[in-house]
Amino acid sequence: MIELSLTVEQRPVGGAGKRGLDIFLATIGLILLSPILLLCAITILAVSRDKILFRHRRLGLHGESFDCLKFQTMVRDGDRVLRDYLETHPEARAEWESTRKLRNDPRVTAFGKVLRKTSVDELPQLINVLKGEMSIIGPRPIVEQELTKYGVRRQAYLICRPGITGLWQISGRSNTTYRRRVACDACYAKHWSLALDAQILIRTLPVVFGSSGAY
Repeated sequence: MIELSLTVEQRPVGGAGKRGLDIFLATIGLILLSPILLLCAITILAVSRDKILFRHRRLGLHGESFDCLKFQTMVRDGDRVLRDYLETHPEARAEWESTRKLRNDPRVTAFGKVLRKTSVDELPQLINVLKGEMSIIGPRPIVEQELTKYGVRRQAYLICRPGITGLWQISGRSNTTYRRRVACDACYAKHWSLALDAQILIRTLPVVFGSSGAY
């Protein structure tokens, strides 16, 4: 856990009102989307015969780490596959070191590509929201090493619950630079309001259905 001394001004962005809305929306979402969640789980088991959910340690509110949930979209032994790929593809290594993402990730299965393109792979994060580890709207969850990229804006990330969607996601997602991502997170933390959350939520739908910046 990262040490962070809180002041009155550094309470979680949105407070109790935002948290209550998160619980309501996550509960409704899990109920309405249960057929899709079940179909994805069955397909993953049938196609890859692997675990349904992928858990990855991410940094959350006030520096607390948690297991961020996603549907499994990668092959087994993905770390080795990625390491071998980056050793033989210097252009991919540069892309990975810059964004921590790859447009042509060798670890992703065919069905996994569909899930990622539509962002359906992130639906299990509704469970993270119910547990209080994430919010429906907020900065995308990062690994601890990425916090150094935030520099003086690290506090903006740490006073928010990471979100399933957010300002960065509707501003280009992976088509933007990491610097732009940090700026979006800082802007969200500074200017948060229920109206801003509503605007982001409404604008998320066409971004997801259009698969803009998703890979």
